[in-house]
Amino acid sequence: MKRLGRDAAELTALADHLTAHGLVLEMLAGPLAGIYDPAGPGRMLFAFFAAMAETEREAIREATLEGLDAAARKGNHGGRPAVITDDMLHTVLRRRAAGESVETIRGDWIIPTGKRKGRNPSLAGIYRALAEHDKAQAYPDAVAQAHSELAELRTGT
Repeated sequence: MKRLGRDAAELTALADHLTAHGLVLEMLAGPLAGIYDPAGPGRMLFAFFAAMAETEREAIREATLEGLDAAARKGNHGGRPAVITDDMLHTVLRRRAAGESVETIRGDWIIPTGKRKGRNPSLAGIYRALAEHDKAQAYPDAVAQAHSELAELRTGT
């Protein structure tokens, strides 16, 4: 049932769809093997499975959020490491100010570490780093506050 829907509302809508088209649910294996009509006695079984699927999904969601929060308190954050280093970013800012295009600058860069070591960074990665830099420049107070909150999390105060 958890593959059929993610919450009770979705499974109830599926049961209504099956009923409207004259279809029934057949469980092929397990202790409840058999045919269940969503309009008849199978409605209670459908409702039970819907509630169980929603409860299981919510438990998985909560456990995932708790794990991410615990990792963040330890200073671990998901995602790939940044390909564009601070030195590379300063270089592109300086060269763009001199009139060079990002496409030209990209060809001179080599990724120093990681899975793509020795290759050129993507244009999207460069533009993303530039956008993050622009955002940090536009909202310096928010960036400073985020850094202080991260430091507090790391020290546990």
